[in-house]
Amino acid sequence: MQFKTNLRISNSLIDLTPLVDVIFLLLIFFIVTSDILPLKSLHIENPELNSDATPLTTQLIVVVDAQNVIYVGSKKTIVDLYSIKERLTQEIHLFKEKTGNIDPTVVLSVDRRVEYGEFLKVFSQVRECCKKLRLVFKPQQYEETEYF
Repeated sequence: MQFKTNLRISNSLIDLTPLVDVIFLLLIFFIVTSDILPLKSLHIENPELNSDATPLTTQLIVVVDAQNVIYVGSKKTIVDLYSIKERLTQEIHLFKEKTGNIDPTVVLSVDRRVEYGEFLKVFSQVRECCKKLRLVFKPQQYEETEYF
């Protein structure tokens, strides 16, 4: 028994070059428009204190990591020690424009491995720019002791 088929062999192939070009363009677009360093990826070890503090809403943040890299604002703009005052003043001005002239609370998060002298330099620069300043720390975990 022989079956007859009506399938024809086609010599035309689908060209995938435009599809690959579009995918590469989309990939480049998403890489360029995404945030490079989200704040969650910064590994900051805050010092521990014996007291608890009520959490406040972070309005404007300044972060110093263990390598003394300074990040300012929600976009995490990297600045050096000598331009932090200028950049922070710009961020405060933009914040006041958005919120109707409300002074922001600047939250300073410094890694515990940063030397004290470097911390004081950053602290003094930030203190000159803003009225409200808050330092971030991690509350110390109390271990319950059992008495027999």
